[in-house]
Amino acid sequence: MERLQKVIAHAGIASRRKAESLITEGRVKVNGEVVTELGTKVSKKERIEVDGVPIYQEEPVYYLFYKPRGVISAVSDDKNRKVVTDYFMGIPERIYPVGRLDYDTSGILLLTNDGDFSQRLSHPKHQVDKVYVAKVKGFADNKTLYPLAKGVMIEGRKTAPARFEILSTDRKAGTSIVELTIHEGRNHQVKNMLAAVGLPVQKLKRERYGDLTLKGLRPGEFRRLNAKEINGLRNSSQ
Repeated sequence: MERLQKVIAHAGIASRRKAESLITEGRVKVNGEVVTELGTKVSKKERIEVDGVPIYQEEPVYYLFYKPRGVISAVSDDKNRKVVTDYFMGIPERIYPVGRLDYDTSGILLLTNDGDFSQRLSHPKHQVDKVYVAKVKGFADNKTLYPLAKGVMIEGRKTAPARFEILSTDRKAGTSIVELTIHEGRNHQVKNMLAAVGLPVQKLKRERYGDLTLKGLRPGEFRRLNAKEINGLRNSSQ
């Protein structure tokens, strides 16, 4: 037996907090009866409806995906471009990405059908490290990158402090390879941060998410997370 709001969140309908609102607003039925009590517990045999639409209680699943470049971080696209779930055609659960990576960015992307888990990891107050490696135009040095360690202004808001490491520079080509560790997830954040210090990104890859890496995977491949990895992500987002 699980709390009703948790079941709704796991089904990907809404975050747990939003699910609580749906219940108190009388928009949820269990076995045909409106339920407004937040403490209600349900089993997998119960028929649950939100706004008259039944939800399906799937077992929660969690995947680590090596997203290639040129793929949309979504379950569908109105321009018929390739989306991440195209790589999961044999998976029976209705999974969706946790956050997003830009179309032209590769690397780690998590997918799940656990809405509560997804909301927790995506919330800005939860500081899960994300490590990116960027090829940038220009010569990167500590002086140039130092403002990122203090935070830079992007679209009127200051970013949280980031950690950086210069992996290599190529004076002849006029490019550098920079590793950047952040825990926020704002739109185009890494590209905008590096552009703000005069180092426009040419190529970007997310190498690490929390303690998770791409080890053993090639672009387009995925694997299920084990219990230790799932619990580690939950603990890091407390």
